[in-house]
Amino acid sequence: MENPFDNEQGTFHVLINKEEQYSLWPTFCKIPQGWDVVLENKDRETCLNYVKENWTDMRPKSLKEAMNNLET
Repeated sequence: MENPFDNEQGTFHVLINKEEQYSLWPTFCKIPQGWDVVLENKDRETCLNYVKENWTDMRPKSLKEAMNNLET
């Protein structure tokens, strides 16, 4: 059985959570609590490119904020 997250022909959403972490999500799966759609109903490659362009800092939002508070 193929993993639906690896399906090159699948349709996906890109999700983001409150920590500004991203996830590729198959459109047929229920969106988990705490996640919001930022890009919807696109092919896998388009979604992966979106994540690559927008998730440039892998640190969770709370860690970035804590580190910024230490610097000031």
